[in-house]
Amino acid sequence: MNRIAFIGLGLIGGSIAKSIRRVHPEDYLYAYDISPVNLEAAVADGTVNEVLSCLDDRLRTCHFIFLCMPVNFMPDYLDQIAPYLSKDCILTDVGSTKTAIHQEICLRHLESSFIGGHPMTGSEKSGYSAATDRLLENAYYVLTPTNHTTSDGLSRMVHLVSDIGALPLEMDYEKHDYTVAGISHLPHIIASALVKLVKDSDSPDQTMKTVAAGGFKDITRIASSSPVMWEHICLANRTNLATLLQEYIGSLEKILGEITVGNGQAIFDLFAESGEYRNSISERGSGPLQKEYSLYCDIIDRAGAIATIATVLSVHQISIKNIGIIHNREYEEGVLKIEFYEQTACIQAADVLQANHYTVYPRK
Repeated sequence: MNRIAFIGLGLIGGSIAKSIRRVHPEDYLYAYDISPVNLEAAVADGTVNEVLSCLDDRLRTCHFIFLCMPVNFMPDYLDQIAPYLSKDCILTDVGSTKTAIHQEICLRHLESSFIGGHPMTGSEKSGYSAATDRLLENAYYVLTPTNHTTSDGLSRMVHLVSDIGALPLEMDYEKHDYTVAGISHLPHIIASALVKLVKDSDSPDQTMKTVAAGGFKDITRIASSSPVMWEHICLANRTNLATLLQEYIGSLEKILGEITVGNGQAIFDLFAESGEYRNSISERGSGPLQKEYSLYCDIIDRAGAIATIATVLSVHQISIKNIGIIHNREYEEGVLKIEFYEQTACIQAADVLQANHYTVYPRK
């Protein structure tokens, strides 16, 4: 049996705690959080065994301590936790940038206890109320050990991450921050900048917003993320982000030049090369937002058509997350878009609808 403490119990901390409770019901879980509501909910649903009103001697009994708060709050908590760290306890965090926390750990000479962590998953929602015991399944969970991390400590952390269904991936913390700057942080800036460009360029009657197609919605979905969180992330990783952003600006200026002079071959090469690389990216690991499971379906324009499809799926006990008519099908086939909570439900729904003579198109 492990004793595990969570300092912060929001979306990620809560989801890890719930996942551990599901796979290791015998473990004893402590939790500390500035929100009494989060703590009350975690005790009420059986996730947490005991609430910590302060950080005290009970931490000495812990095998793992998870720091689940913004990076700028961590120094104060490290100072409070350090006196209670036992030699066998693994101290870890869940932040999306790792350089700052590793530097703070080094300043306090806690390298032998610390293994950085970054679960590469999330949700459009936040807080403990949005936490689930399946959020981390099949998501990469980056581990950034220090130069003083023992092989036994790393092995224990890898096993815990694997037990909750995540995919452990060991990486140097500086490489991690450069990597996520390119595949996570920069895309959020690009998506938000594109949305703002369309907003500022739209006509008074909002024609662009009205006819926005699936392609625009897909690449800008992450622009709906928490502005507070992304302010902290961008500032914490600003050196790597500035480097890659400058390179991206250079690539935009280059393609602007090719379009201006009408260089069709260069434009073709851009789409061909990027398309080939995009198609080579594995779908195994989940991203920072929950994966969308959806399909498109043709229906006859008559009263009750959508209700009929909903009934067909309901009879087969398939739950629908969202359903709606696609008014702009420039980049999609099918009149109706149906979203599901799980991939298995999406696959089953496609089979059921096809068996009932509906034409179904998979999401591209």
